[in-house]
Formats: sequence, C-alpha cells, structure tokens
Amino acid sequence: MILGNFLAWKEVFALAGPRYLKVVAFDVGQGDSIFIETPGMHQVLVDGGPGSAVLSRLPKYLPLWDRSLDMIVLTHPDADHLDGLLSVLQKYKVDYILWTGIARNGASYQKWVELLGFAQKRGSKIVIAQKGQKIIFQNITADVLNPQENLEGRDFKSAGNDTSVVLRLAFGQKYFLLTGDISGKAENKLIESQADLKADVLKIAHHGSKYSTTEEFLQNVSPEVAIISSGQDNKYGHPTPEVLQRLEKFGIKVLRTDQMGDVQIISDGNNLAISKIKN
Repeated sequence: MILGNFLAWKEVFALAGPRYLKVVAFDVGQGDSIFIETPGMHQVLVDGGPGSAVLSRLPKYLPLWDRSLDMIVLTHPDADHLDGLLSVLQKYKVDYILWTGIARNGASYQKWVELLGFAQKRGSKIVIAQKGQKIIFQNITADVLNPQENLEGRDFKSAGNDTSVVLRLAFGQKYFLLTGDISGKAENKLIESQADLKADVLKIAHHGSKYSTTEEFLQNVSPEVAIISSGQDNKYGHPTPEVLQRLEKFGIKVLRTDQMGDVQIISDGNNLAISKIKN
C-alpha cells in the first residue's frame, strides 16, 4: 500500500533553506518523542512523550507563527508515547495522523479518540499503519515495517508494545530506524520477515529495556549511532546495563536524551552531523 506523494507539493516552501534532513529526539523525560524535518521543510512528529513537555520543545524547531504539522505518528497508545500528542492535537493542526488503531482502556486513550474525531473535522486524514505502506516526502521515504497486519479495533489491553509502528526513514545513502517499544520477540519477527533493517541511526526500542535490542537485531541493523530516549534516574533503570553492553560490544556510538538533552542529527544524504541541545 502506498500513501502516495501526499506531501510532494512542488509549489510549497520554495524559499526553504539548505537541503538537509533533521531528526531530533526530544528530551521529554521517560518517554519517546521524535521530530523530523525534511529537506522540503515538511514536519513530522513521532510520538509525544509523557505529559505536555513536547509543547516546550516544538517551538525551538518550528517558526514562531507555525501551528501546523504535516504528520504525527503514534507508535502505540502507551502514556509515555501518547499523552504529549493529546496536547499537540489541541494546539496544532495536523494534515495526516498515522497510528495502529488498536483499542485500549483509560482516560488518555478515550481523549485520543475524541481528539481524532475533532482533527478529522478540521481536515486531518487518519491512516491505519500496516507493513508495506510507503510514505513519500519528495526525496525522503519512510517505510512502515510493523505492525505486520491491520490491527484496527483489536484490543491489546496493556500488552501493546509489539504492535508499535516501526519506520525506516531513507534519505540518500542514510537510513534511520525508529522502533517504538518493540521487544526482542518483535525484532525477531522483523528479521524473519526479511525486511531491510539496515540503518545508520537506530532509535533503541523501549528506552533501553533489556528485553529489546538483541544482538541478532543489532547485527541485522548494523547502526553507527544509537539514540536512547529515557528520563534521568527513571524507576525502570533504563537504559539497562545489558543493552549498553550490547551496544558497546558492536562499537555503536550511544546518544542519550537523559544525558544530552535533545539529540539532533542532521544529514545531507551522505553524512551525519550530531549535536546536543540542552533544555
């Protein structure tokens, strides 16, 4: 399935700056929120982290007058990925919303569903994520590698990590793999599916949980850089020593939001430039 050149507008942003891809892992505490700005100045937010901290991060990367996003992606509806998007949907107009459509209990989930209805009335298009979809932003592509099937309406209660949307972002010769909170079990399924997992930058799954980021997965992805999004002194002990040891074993450079603040990677399609931005 192709979500076709829906962002490839020839006339838009004619005065855009240098043609770089910007990927920023926001420092939102114990959660995930990743901002992407394409060379064509299209702006995507993958997850929103816990609470409303994302609202203090976005203005640092968007023009003061800008209250719109081209797309938001909810990898899965756990609070540490979902709650910030509730704030975003109330403040920003969004063209496309990509998520799995799984059913959950809880006030945050019910608020999410309510806000989706409101967003649709404002013109947002809701897309249910499934393996095989390709999102095209002019010269940037994002392939959906997970979930493996349409999960809309299925109830996963509190066990939804392995339903996470997994995206592989491609720009020139550089690739970014964003993994949500998938476990080693889901990582193995991706390997078995023979998906192309090679990536220069890997967003480590589940904040560095020892149950994710297996050695086999790292061998298949073979990243130069790993980003870990976690909160300082979190109660889960993320990132765990086991994951950090695996990354060290493979000689992978580790960037951590709990130590660096916002982690920003800029690419021209051939090279990567890394910078840290303290809050």
